[in-house]
Amino acid sequence: MDISIFFLLLCLLQTLSLSSSNTLDTLRGTSLSVEKPSDKLVSENGEFSAGFFPVGDNAFCFAILLNKSSTPTVVWMANRDEPVNGRGSVLSIFADGQLILTNSLGIAIWTTKAADLTSLEVTNLQLQLQNTGNLVLHNSKGIVIWQSFDSPSDSLLPQQALTMMSSLISRKSQDDYSSGNYKLFFDNDNVLRLLFQGPTMSSLYWPDPWLTDPGQAGRSMYNTSRLALLHDLGYFESSDNFQFNATDFGVVTHRRLTLDPDGNLRLYSLQKMNGSWDWVVTWQAFSDPCRIHGICGPNSLCSYDPVSGRRCTCLQGFKLKDQTDWSYGCEPEFSIPCNHTDESSFVQLARAEFYGSDMFFHQNVTFQFCQEQCLNRCDCNGFQYNYNEGSGYYNCYPKYLLMSGHQSPNFVGDFYLRLPKAGLFYSKIPDDEFKLQCSANLSKQIIRTYENKTVKLLLWFATAVGGMEVTCVLLVWLFLLRTSKHPNPDPTSQGYLLTTKFKRFTFDELRKATRGFKEVIGRGAGGTVYKGVLPDQRVAAIKRLDEANQGEAEFLAEVSTIGMLNHMYLIEMWGYCAEGKHKLLVYEYMEHGSLAENISSNALDWKKRFEIAVGTAKGLAYLHEECLEWVLHCDVKPQNILLDSNFQPKVADFGLSKLVSRSMNDHSSFSRMRGTRGYMAPEWIYNLPITSKVDVYSYGIVLLEMVTGKSPSGIHTSDSGETREHKRLVTLVKEYINIGTATRKSWIEEIIDPMMFGKYDKVKMELLVKVALQCVAEDRDERPSMNQVVEMLIGHED
Repeated sequence: MDISIFFLLLCLLQTLSLSSSNTLDTLRGTSLSVEKPSDKLVSENGEFSAGFFPVGDNAFCFAILLNKSSTPTVVWMANRDEPVNGRGSVLSIFADGQLILTNSLGIAIWTTKAADLTSLEVTNLQLQLQNTGNLVLHNSKGIVIWQSFDSPSDSLLPQQALTMMSSLISRKSQDDYSSGNYKLFFDNDNVLRLLFQGPTMSSLYWPDPWLTDPGQAGRSMYNTSRLALLHDLGYFESSDNFQFNATDFGVVTHRRLTLDPDGNLRLYSLQKMNGSWDWVVTWQAFSDPCRIHGICGPNSLCSYDPVSGRRCTCLQGFKLKDQTDWSYGCEPEFSIPCNHTDESSFVQLARAEFYGSDMFFHQNVTFQFCQEQCLNRCDCNGFQYNYNEGSGYYNCYPKYLLMSGHQSPNFVGDFYLRLPKAGLFYSKIPDDEFKLQCSANLSKQIIRTYENKTVKLLLWFATAVGGMEVTCVLLVWLFLLRTSKHPNPDPTSQGYLLTTKFKRFTFDELRKATRGFKEVIGRGAGGTVYKGVLPDQRVAAIKRLDEANQGEAEFLAEVSTIGMLNHMYLIEMWGYCAEGKHKLLVYEYMEHGSLAENISSNALDWKKRFEIAVGTAKGLAYLHEECLEWVLHCDVKPQNILLDSNFQPKVADFGLSKLVSRSMNDHSSFSRMRGTRGYMAPEWIYNLPITSKVDVYSYGIVLLEMVTGKSPSGIHTSDSGETREHKRLVTLVKEYINIGTATRKSWIEEIIDPMMFGKYDKVKMELLVKVALQCVAEDRDERPSMNQVVEMLIGHED
């Protein structure tokens, strides 16, 4: 009895000891509770704390705060997109080395996802908040199991590295800590970039997207380390040669580099002013905030004045969509009937431009021609008509989406907004005479003068010079006539210059890179893919096209077109080869192969599958509606969705319809059926006009395959009493839904892929199925666009 009492007292003393240690810098083998405000870790210097931070009514996130500022500043947050309630939520150290945040129901909301560890490595685990603001999980030997510095939120602290595996994501607003629309990361070109990720489109906006080569911004693409670091003194350096110094370079109390909700990257220093410690901006990426994409949302204009600051305004005929958030932009207060060109006109917006979303591009055209091109398209919302001083031409850019609008007195050019006539709008033709211009024959005013002897001498001299020029032209023509008989002319010497940064490889170089085309890693429509190692030691996927009848000039033109495609969810092309019948494409290598290789394994949990669905949808939406050239994929299937080292998807073979034959790139007719059995839309079978909805249908089939684990090309068996019937995948899923609805049972449990082992988010998996069934509607007009698919999924994305 005495022994029992002694044992209980001993346990009580240990518990009290552990509880009291929770206010120190180290947590040893216990947990932190949301219900105890004092249950937190405090760094040894007392300037950082880690604990549950209120982000709303009865909503908490586990965060690290810098307490020395007048208002505590959040520098890191674990569950920023999924807050927990104020009762029963805890952060615990588990015996397997995982740091797990659970809600009141015991469901894991956030985890460190540490690698498999040995029993020795997870002995005597401790969670420590260091004086640098780094939260570290380590064992008694000091071996780091996990640290917060490896997974930043929206800020970098001094000595915290940004790597190829990490990124900064802005918060929604100053009061909303959930993930926002802006991202700082290293791209596949090893360049540190800023990306806008809106609900309908994404675009890179730093370095300046108008630059054709990052080298023009002083960046280097050749250092593959992808590492950036902020030093204590205020010096920032990146492996792509980008660097800057803070305006207060030197020793200060604290610094932080933060990607703010407005998309601007700023360096802050903590300075004491008027008796309190406050943050002061000591460097920023943009002095003109209107250069940040998406800052005012669609259908709006951003203007900036150093005195009054940034100003967002809706375009004429549009109204603000959300009075509390400009990122949603403006919506039209009118509608223009399709194919009624006489019911709409244009309003001139002086010195205004909208980035991207060009339907197509016309060079050296009249204003009237540009206007007619827009009027003849239902989805054209206006056009840019600018004079290019370099070429001496006027260029036309009709646009289907008005994003990142910017108005500045320094901009040379105007935009013409399409609006209904209704007697309220004024269409103004530019003051200049918009005629076709030839650089050698610019219009000039000719002033007549009386002839005199000097004029006669000049005329005789001009005649002599003209005769010499004619002779030179004839000689050059004869020379070209002889050299044109060369059997293999180089198209790049005849004007087919690629406007991309691609390297042109020789066939011998690629043969050596692939060791004689030995290692086959895939076969797709039109070619075989081999693994190779380039001279710069980059691992590449090299596709050798089977169809060799395409002309070299046409092939190079198509490669140039694909070179203008740039999206995080599209496979990146590094180079090409065009030597006679040998035509090859060089792409980045994807570590985890295709979705088809992983879909039947346990490597893809429900979260990865949902992320793959969203990323693939974004990539296809870009091809259909955001890139400069209208591109149909025509063969969306798991084999053409590749996965990188983080299982992030990238759509491959997106330019196949262009690369194989330009004649097949018509928006409504194809010379032959394209695609793979089981994924092909009914339009192919019934010889109907082909639109982007064929890709939507194929995408829907891929969604069903990801959820069920069943191939659409196979025959599936359904049990109904004593009978067994063979069903198509779509039919099988619909029947299970109907049965579940009638019996009020969960139908998702009947169709879910058993490789998920019952661990999945029911709401998200049901959403994928519902979206998929909309995509595979027999009537293509009932299918959503890929942009609409993205909108349906984005609200549920983690």
